[in-house]
Amino acid sequence: MITQLRFNNFFSFADETTVDFVVGKKPTSSGFDIPLEGQRLNKVIAVVGPNGSGKTQLIKPFAFLSWFVCDSFLQVDPDADILYEPHQLHHDEDTHLEIDFVLPDETGQLLEHRYQLVMKHRRVVSEALFAKTSAQFSYIFKREKTAEGFAFRQKGFPLPAAQAKNLRDNASLLAAAFSFDVKEARPFIEYFRRVITNVTNKGRRRFQKNSVLLAAERYEKQLSIKTRMVEAVCEFDLGLSDIKIEKLEITAEDGKTSSIFMPLGVHVNAEGKKFELPFYEESSGTQSAFVLLERLLTTLNQGGIAVIDELDNELHPHLLPKILDWFRFEHTNPHQAQLIFTCHTPEILNRLQKHQVYLCEKLNQNSSGWRLDEVTGLRSDDNLYAKYMAGALGAVPEV
Repeated sequence: MITQLRFNNFFSFADETTVDFVVGKKPTSSGFDIPLEGQRLNKVIAVVGPNGSGKTQLIKPFAFLSWFVCDSFLQVDPDADILYEPHQLHHDEDTHLEIDFVLPDETGQLLEHRYQLVMKHRRVVSEALFAKTSAQFSYIFKREKTAEGFAFRQKGFPLPAAQAKNLRDNASLLAAAFSFDVKEARPFIEYFRRVITNVTNKGRRRFQKNSVLLAAERYEKQLSIKTRMVEAVCEFDLGLSDIKIEKLEITAEDGKTSSIFMPLGVHVNAEGKKFELPFYEESSGTQSAFVLLERLLTTLNQGGIAVIDELDNELHPHLLPKILDWFRFEHTNPHQAQLIFTCHTPEILNRLQKHQVYLCEKLNQNSSGWRLDEVTGLRSDDNLYAKYMAGALGAVPEV
C-alpha cells in the first residue's frame, strides 16, 4: 500500500508536489478507507483538470518508479539515458522522487518503507531505501555518486560493495541486486511489479490490437477475473451476452507453430438466435474495455495499485461507478488494492469525498496539483461538482 509520493522537477511539475493517500482524522469512515495502525489510507484517488494541465504527469511517477526499480538494469543499454524528462526550464537541476509504502516483513507485520531517487541529466545521483523501525527511518542501503563511481553503505542488504560501487548510473540498485539473486531485493521488486498501469514515459499507452490477445491470455490464466470481466462488459454492452476465449494454433511462414488466445463475442438476437464474432470485429470501445478491465481486475486479485490515465475514455459511463465499488468493498477487494486515475468526467466529484480528489492546472508553464481537502473553507458536505463547475475550486477548462 502506498502512503505518499513526493517529487519535483519531473516533466511539467517544477516545484515539489505531493500525492497523499493518508486520509487524516477528520473525514468520516467509509468503505474507501484502509485502516493502518492509527491512520487511514485512501483506496481510490481521482485526478481532474483541463487538458494540458498535468494530470498524466501527476500520476506518471508511479509508473516511472515501477519501471525503474524493476527493469532498468536489464532493459536499458549501458550508455542510454534514463527515460524521464526534467521540467523544460530546469534541465540543470536535480529531479527528486520519494515514495512511502507499506510491506509485510518476514513475520507478516506491516512495515513502512521509503524509497528515494535523485537524478540529474538523466543519470542517477543517489538512490536509497529505508525501513521505519521506530519513529525514524533507518537506511537499508544508500548509494551516492562520486568521481570514482558510487559510495555505498548498507545494513542487511548483502549486495557486494564492488558491484554496488561500479553499478552504472542509469540503472536501479534494486533491479541489479534482483538480477544478481540477492534475495533481500525480491520483496521490493514484487511490490513495484504490482503497479499496473497504462502510462509510459510518453504518456498514456494507446490501445493496440495485439493487446486484446495478450489480455485474453491473462484472463485464461486467472479465470476468476475473467468471470467478473464478462459480467461487467455484458451488463453495459447491450449487444453481448457472453465472451468466450478460444486457444488457437497458428503456423508461421517458417513452419513453427504457436498458440494464441482469441476472444469471441457471443451475440443473441430477440428470437434467441446466437452467433459469435472474433473480438477484432467488436467495437473499439468494447475491445479497449476488455483490455483495461484486465489491468483493474488483476490489481484487485493480487493487491497493489492500478495507475490509469483517462479511465473514463475507454468505458461505458455507468461502468465507472461499478469499478469504484469493486475497489471499495472488501469482498471484491480483499487485498486492499488502490487505484489512482485521471478522468475528464467532472461527475466523478459526486462519487468521491474531497480527500479523494486532486485537481491539476498549469500556470506559467508549471503544473500544480492539490487535494480538495486543502482548499480553505471547503466543507465536507459541500456539493463538489457544483462548486467545480462554477469555477470556485480552480482547474476548470477555459471554453
